[in-house]
Order: sequence, then structure tokens, then C-alpha cells
Amino acid sequence: MAVPLSISSNSLISRQCHRLSSFPSTSFKGNVSVLGGANPSQILSLKLHYKGKTGKQQQTTRPLVVMNQTEAVSSDRFRLDNLGPQPGSRKRAKRKGRGISAGQGASCGFGMRGQKSRSGPGIMRGFEGGQTALYRRLPKLRGIAGGMRSGLPKYVPVNLKDIETAGFEDGDEVSLETLKLKGLINPSGRERKLPLKILGTGELSVKLNFKARAFSTSAKEKLEASGCTLTVLPGRKKWVKPSVAKNLARADEYFAKKRAAAAEAAASEPATSA
Repeated sequence: MAVPLSISSNSLISRQCHRLSSFPSTSFKGNVSVLGGANPSQILSLKLHYKGKTGKQQQTTRPLVVMNQTEAVSSDRFRLDNLGPQPGSRKRAKRKGRGISAGQGASCGFGMRGQKSRSGPGIMRGFEGGQTALYRRLPKLRGIAGGMRSGLPKYVPVNLKDIETAGFEDGDEVSLETLKLKGLINPSGRERKLPLKILGTGELSVKLNFKARAFSTSAKEKLEASGCTLTVLPGRKKWVKPSVAKNLARADEYFAKKRAAAAEAAASEPATSA
């Protein structure tokens, strides 16, 4: 550790300091123990002598005091020649392949034979010894081949036979709320946010007003034949790009005009034939 030194002397010595060419050797070699075990936090002073020349070519010897003004510094690792890492912070590397007496000499810890004992990249990640790996088995499971949500239900299904036995009267409304009140469905967890879908298993003998997101083909035919009112509730629109939405709107407008023209043509044919 470098020790800052400051030179202090009388005015005459300070005026002649620039004439100094060399200092004589001293017993101070940078080790605190040489100074008689003094505390380095104390102010240390060394007396040096130099020979100066006056105007009459006479040699005079004057003392030069060197003051060491330092703060409290630990005596450990005080010099550059005894600096080092903290004990235990560095560890010697294990030497492999340097004889069996060292413990890692013959096979160096890689075993006798096999692919893992050879040089090279080894085996790839996910390799299971030749059997079908996990990342290849998962797509065969249900709900993953078409996406993680392909196997999850999208509706709360209710059949016509269950509605028939629920005790609805003519003109009643059939929806998620009324089916919950009747105790036909009790969705929980993720199913609480799912819409209602009417399935066609069974028969219905009363005229009801249905409000659901979707109807199966058989259920729609049976309900229309029995005189029930069907209301398809709108679902949440899927977000699309503005350009795609614009093209879809144009397509809807185009096909609406074609349907209107076809309806007018069909209406005018009986009039001309008559």
C-alpha cells in the first residue's frame, strides 16, 4: 500500500530542495516492523541528511525531516509483495488423466464405455435412450394435437329431454339463468363463463322461448317444428386486423346484395308467369 509522504523543514531547506540529486540510504524499507513495532496510524518521522554548498564552496550538513501522515491502516497485506486473495476464495482445479493414484486418472470420471464417455457433443436434450421422447409423446394426447385448448369444452350443453322434465310451461324463457334456477346446470370454475348450447336428444312438448349461443341441427329442427322461438345470442367477436375487418365488411355487403337480387328475381318470376 502506497504511503503518502510530505516533506517539511525550515525555510532554508525548502529553498534548497530543488538542488537535491540523491538521498542517502536509510533503514526504512517499507516494513512497519523495522520501525520498532510502532503503530502506522501514528505520525512517523525520519531524519535524512544531505550535503549542500554555500556561496564560499563550504559543505554543510542539514537535517531533512520526512513526515508520514497516515490514518489507521491494518498491518495485514500492507505491502504489494504480500497481497493475495482471501483464504478459501481460490480452489485448485482437479487434474484428470494424470495417473490412477490421483483418483481421476484412468477414465477421468466418465466411465468405461458408452456414448457419454466419448469425445464430442454427447447426446441431445430430451434424448431418452431410444424410446419415444416426452416431447414426441405429448402431441398424441387429447387436446394438444390441435392446440392446448382444442380439448376444452366451449359450451354448456343441455338436451331437450332434460328441459322437458324440468317443469317449464308454455311461453317460459329458457336461458342460462332459468336453467340454473331449475337446477339443471351448475357450472363451476371455467364453465361459469361458457355460453349455452341446446342439443337435440329427446323431444319437447311445450312451446318455449330459447335464448342460447348455439343450437345443434337436430335441436333447431325439432324446436322450429314445435313452434318454439329461437334467439341466437351474439358471441364475443374475435379480434382481427383492421384490413381484414374491412375486407370482411366488403364481402358481407357483396353477398347481401346478391341475396337481395336473388330474392327480387324469385319474387318477379310468379308475376311474369301469371
